Amino acid sequence: MAAVVKTSQFESITMAPPDPILGVSEAFKADTNEMKLNLGVGAYRTEELQPYVLDVVKKAENLMLQRGDFKEYLPIEGLAAFNKVTAELLFGADNPIIQQQRIATVQGLSGTGSLRLAAALIERYFPGAKVLISSPTWGNHKNIFNDARVPWSEYRYYDPKTVGLDFDGMISDIKAAPEGSFILLHGCAHNPTGIDPTPEQWEKIADVIQEKNHIPFFDVAYQGFASGSLDADASSVRSFAARGMELLVAQSYSKNLGLYGERIGAINVVCSSADAATKVKSQLKRIARPMYSNPPIHGARIVANVVGDPALFNEWKDEMQMMAGRIKSVRQKLYDNIVAKDKSGKDWSYILKQIGMFSFTGLNKTQTENMTNKWHVYMTKDGRISLAGLSAAKCEYLADAIIDSFYNVS
Repeated sequence: MAAVVKTSQFESITMAPPDPILGVSEAFKADTNEMKLNLGVGAYRTEELQPYVLDVVKKAENLMLQRGDFKEYLPIEGLAAFNKVTAELLFGADNPIIQQQRIATVQGLSGTGSLRLAAALIERYFPGAKVLISSPTWGNHKNIFNDARVPWSEYRYYDPKTVGLDFDGMISDIKAAPEGSFILLHGCAHNPTGIDPTPEQWEKIADVIQEKNHIPFFDVAYQGFASGSLDADASSVRSFAARGMELLVAQSYSKNLGLYGERIGAINVVCSSADAATKVKSQLKRIARPMYSNPPIHGARIVANVVGDPALFNEWKDEMQMMAGRIKSVRQKLYDNIVAKDKSGKDWSYILKQIGMFSFTGLNKTQTENMTNKWHVYMTKDGRISLAGLSAAKCEYLADAIIDSFYNVS
């Protein structure tokens, strides 16, 4: 009889640190205080702070049940109907680059999986090329490029003095990057700051990227969810494409259709020719095959049904405007409460200038800890709060917490 092995062969594996965003939710669940607020994870909540399944999603799912849609494997590149409508939604159905078949679109595992596919493409076919990411950025961007072994560095973005965009620093750093770098840009509703360039600034950014022969790489996680308009939120991407630039765009339907757990997104690579797009698509499929083989079908069908049906599409736009409107409303109410309570004359207007589900409060790590320990407000340590998790009824309470933490904690 073999002796019992007392020491695990996995003993050398160390404990991984908790995820800085998902760990917030775990701490929130353990808190029993009735005033607690979870402003960490970027997921939409109703005024009652409950998860929300869009009515249009329920209708699309009912259609699938009525038709008896199968559950067979999808092709490696995903559902053809999804790939068609997602490219049209992003670039505009009448965009010449679609007619010219210059876009390689592959369904991915939401935004994260789509970014990971693109990162693998960069590592394989642009060896040594660097990706520039904004400082700060979504926490998972660095993980994705690290795991794909793609070198990255940061460009200046957030200015703590103004709680606004450091545009001059951004331009300077993009100019200084090695020629042919990939510049990761947030298409709309920058995460975590909520600070977006103006249309004029986007043009200047495009000018510099073209001058340096860089390749723009957009992460579009909030199309339609930021402003309430699908077209307005895609304007940055479309303006770059209209210049004839080659670019990459990762998409997600987690926020705008509420398909968080369905993991639905796409990677789009705009090429200078249809032949190049065909080759790029073939290599994206080659990367995806050993990674996850093929993508999920359920959420892809939901998107295809909603975007492909004029009545459902219009209903979706109405629901998006409702969700975006609720977030804008609590943003305004939070600002109004802070201004009414703070008699110091401090300018809090940056809260209103930011867009999307997040607000960058300007609070430091120690101040955010006070928010959690004293006020039971759970948020990330960089000072970001998710307004999607805030109700109108809790705005005054949050205003008290922010003012206390800002003035009484250094």
